[in-house]
Amino acid sequence: MLRLSKLTDYGTVIMTHMARQPACVYSAAEVATAIGVTVPTASKILKTLARANLLQSLRGAHGGYLLSRPPDEISIAEVVDAMEGPLGVTECSAAAGLCAQEGSCSLRANWQHVNQVIRNVLSDLTLADMAQPVFQPVDVVALRARQQRVPG
Repeated sequence: MLRLSKLTDYGTVIMTHMARQPACVYSAAEVATAIGVTVPTASKILKTLARANLLQSLRGAHGGYLLSRPPDEISIAEVVDAMEGPLGVTECSAAAGLCAQEGSCSLRANWQHVNQVIRNVLSDLTLADMAQPVFQPVDVVALRARQQRVPG
């Protein structure tokens, strides 16, 4: 299963939270309370996002963090890149020369295509998109039935 790290997930949650009121300045404590993480965790993520120029850091008594651009100009791909580095579903789809099998692998081009498709979707999805509420009811009965069919 492809999965983002917990810090990257929190990074997207923080950025989406800030995108809902993009003109506000947020302290690490405010962000931590709003999304339910510790202040050190929020602070670490905010600093990482600021180093990637996705947030501006403001010093002073009323300092904190502010989105560096409007929410519709920041993609989820940028947030993932800031938190994790370049997206790669396999070693060879992230960067050349990382896999000993690379020269003879018949799947490399296919994995690179999969990687590019995922990257394109994340690049097209902005913080403004993520900040919009989406209600999708969950069919718990169907979900449980599907889980029971999966061996494991």
